Amino acid sequence: MRSPARLSTADEAIAAIPSGVTIAVGGFVGAGHPEMLTAALERRFLETGTPTDLTLFYCAGQGDRGERGLNHLAHRGLLKRIIGGHWNLAPKLGTLALANEVEAYNLPQGVLSVLTREIAAKRPGLITQVGLNTFIDPIYSGGKLNARTTEPLVERLELDGQTWLRYKPVPIHVALIRATYADARGNLSMEGEGLIGEVLSLAQAAKNHGGFVIAQVESVVDALPDPKAVRVPGILVDHLVTSGGVMHDQTFGEVFNEDFVVTNASGFDLPVMPESDRKRIGARALQEIRPGDIVNLGIGLPEAVAMVAAETGRLSEFTLTVESGPIGGVPASGLSFGCSHCPEAIIDQPAQFDFYDGGGLDIAVLGAVEIDAEGSVNVASLGDRFAGVGGFVNIAQAARRLVFCCTFQAKGNAKFVKHIQHVCFHGPSALARGQKVLYVTERAVFELTSNGLRLLEVAPGFEVQRDVLDQMEFAPANGREGAFHRS
Repeated sequence: MRSPARLSTADEAIAAIPSGVTIAVGGFVGAGHPEMLTAALERRFLETGTPTDLTLFYCAGQGDRGERGLNHLAHRGLLKRIIGGHWNLAPKLGTLALANEVEAYNLPQGVLSVLTREIAAKRPGLITQVGLNTFIDPIYSGGKLNARTTEPLVERLELDGQTWLRYKPVPIHVALIRATYADARGNLSMEGEGLIGEVLSLAQAAKNHGGFVIAQVESVVDALPDPKAVRVPGILVDHLVTSGGVMHDQTFGEVFNEDFVVTNASGFDLPVMPESDRKRIGARALQEIRPGDIVNLGIGLPEAVAMVAAETGRLSEFTLTVESGPIGGVPASGLSFGCSHCPEAIIDQPAQFDFYDGGGLDIAVLGAVEIDAEGSVNVASLGDRFAGVGGFVNIAQAARRLVFCCTFQAKGNAKFVKHIQHVCFHGPSALARGQKVLYVTERAVFELTSNGLRLLEVAPGFEVQRDVLDQMEFAPANGREGAFHRS
């Protein structure tokens, strides 16, 4: 008979991690992140100096822009290499990367999420067109963030007359994951979690590469009555660490919100937004969403779309989704992003990206930091910080229609610039794919054409020359005084 999973303290389980291995950590912002385990790993390193030279692999950004999440692991010597989808929530990791103290890669969140299944199955990586002609393409930086980082993890291939990218597999040796309950045999369920993530493929990858799995759970129960509720079977779990609810908040924004794990047909009430540039941008973007659409809204300014839709009675006309797995309901914001209020369903993150990558999204409304004359967009670089791309590359490349939302300027600085710092979305490639792309600001709306950006509308109260054209570093395709539609 199989032995039951070993009950361990966090310190005991973490002590089993040797130096030089790859650890993969599950979670999305704070949802599903095993905070007790990453804190224990930090504590062990500070007290004993071990383990060292770890490779950290993670798909979605995990942190609170302060001390929690993957910020625990940002110590020189503890990490040798970081492979991640988003960096902004763990600025301490970004500091190591920008100081050239670790090898550092930024690869698309959706690619890394799906890649965990390829790693588990020991297949030769993920072949996809996600990331072509962006800074992740090896003809540019290949996702490498500093001079210390030299090994190519992405390569170009020609298959059947088309260009593809192959993302190489990285063996995973230790998986740190989180669930709500475990039974005596180590089977894991996630009733209280707001998402599923890639807990199964991370656990399979670690076991299939001769490693082990540490699972943080709230408590151990005698039995899980429904085998279909088991998200990770006990045959994959080596160490069970019970939190008793300590360092096990549902998200980094809330201890527990029942809305994230229940369906409510009556919906979720959103507050009415005061009049602002943010609201005007959200209202204009909402005009592009059609009844029946399947939609993804980015974090930040695009969240205004849902709020305006609720205020105008349109929220029930379309289905909002989040890349982490929720379908339906209303996406949560801030440090609870990744969850949804009253979702209809929650699927695992790799499956959600399969749907996205295959063209399942009718429209995505995303943010933008910089935009150039050919319609390419940067979201990765924020001044002197590197935020990373997260799910942006997958979503922007696959949605049939796109609306980029941003204020026209940021602190008086131009957002429509001659040269963007990182190409995260490539305008000419979008045209070749047949995507319809708009750029919505509080002053003006632009559309992507074969000649680059064209000024489509100017909002009431703004002068086209003084307030729009003179504030851009390039002239749109219809020129400094070309024709446009008044909004």
